[in-house]
Amino acid sequence: MAVFKKLVRSASGAHVPHNKNTENFETVKMPVPARVHIAMSQHIGAPAKVVVKKGDEVKVGTILGEANGNISACIHSSVSGTVFAVEETLFPNGQKAQTVVIDTDGQQTVCDCVKAPEVTDYASFVEAVKASGLVGLGGAGFPTNVKLAPQNLKEIDTLIINAAECEPYITADFREIMENGEDVVEGAKLVKKYLNIAKVVIGIEKNKPAAIAKMKELCKGLEGFTVLELPSVYPQGAEKVIIESATGREVPEGALPSAVGCIVMNVASTGFVARYIKTGMPLTTKRITVDGDAVNQPKNVEVVIGTTIKDVIEFCGGYKAEPSKIIVGGPMMGTAVISDEMPIIKQNNAILAFGKEASTLPAVNPCIRCGRCIDACPMGLAPVEIALALASKEADEVKSLSANLCMDCGCCSFVCPAKRPVSQTMKEAKDFLRKAAK
Repeated sequence: MAVFKKLVRSASGAHVPHNKNTENFETVKMPVPARVHIAMSQHIGAPAKVVVKKGDEVKVGTILGEANGNISACIHSSVSGTVFAVEETLFPNGQKAQTVVIDTDGQQTVCDCVKAPEVTDYASFVEAVKASGLVGLGGAGFPTNVKLAPQNLKEIDTLIINAAECEPYITADFREIMENGEDVVEGAKLVKKYLNIAKVVIGIEKNKPAAIAKMKELCKGLEGFTVLELPSVYPQGAEKVIIESATGREVPEGALPSAVGCIVMNVASTGFVARYIKTGMPLTTKRITVDGDAVNQPKNVEVVIGTTIKDVIEFCGGYKAEPSKIIVGGPMMGTAVISDEMPIIKQNNAILAFGKEASTLPAVNPCIRCGRCIDACPMGLAPVEIALALASKEADEVKSLSANLCMDCGCCSFVCPAKRPVSQTMKEAKDFLRKAAK
């Protein structure tokens, strides 16, 4: 039996406003748009290899891109229609990816290839998850079949279902529990069974009592299942933090959760596993929260993957005010986009549109060395010292201060009284180390 390192860091975090404006808004299904743009890079790792061409007829579930390498994921058509083009799209991270543009026919005809998989053992279960195209739906986009195949499988003793949803505004995971709670539990049971994992911990922040109550009721009498009430302190949903909260174990720098005997799955990913095993329908739709002071009608919306942000906003009544900033994801760790023509991809869980006042950054003042960024950092880092080492271009010093442990949660910037871009400086430090290593 492996012995894992116990908690050393203090996952303090920050008390961010919750702004869960849409938590009681049931998910509404958006009609299929006239055109979708389905990217071949919707996951960490190598982009999928395009296997269709202009003029091809496709159906819901047709494979558009095959997984390309050990860490990759296949991409399926979310609509039925005709391939209009295969083109390159520039995404917010600065990377270009091939994108299959499809003119939809409005029929949503399902491909004959969509059949419930035959799962009899661990290998066939992981293969089924791979065929589904599932990636981490909480935002990271790590291919789930790779996550479920750690080299030290026999040492995995805990499956953590991440339902913390600690980012402000986002309520998509809360709705997954309230609308598909049975699927979440069934998905967790399947992973537990086929990976032979002893314990399942479902972690939910205390500010979601309805979700906690529902999960406790559904898990009643299930051996090895625990519903853990997490403190409502951001970023409880970060992988390393929820592992510490659930097990007291510390994930070493550069290591994966499996190094401490854990597998962490987003709650929506877990619910999807159950549905896929029943139906064979691959990942073609996504529930997203649409909110922000520039949106007319905030909603939780189920959209076909590849729908543009613009089409989603129009479904939500359009813009109430000219948006100064549109964010995909939450306001702490999300990514600002330059255009609402960007398509929805698998790991998107929110679209937030803000007007000028909400988007205007405060004036930046000199650092007063108050240490609040250090107190708030869930990884126990010292951003002040890292910034000084970066300014001096001291790679060894930046490395010794464990800058690579930073998970870009933004707590440091949020608590800074001088409103300094501390989080951005931490990203620069990590980029500096990557370049120095080369």
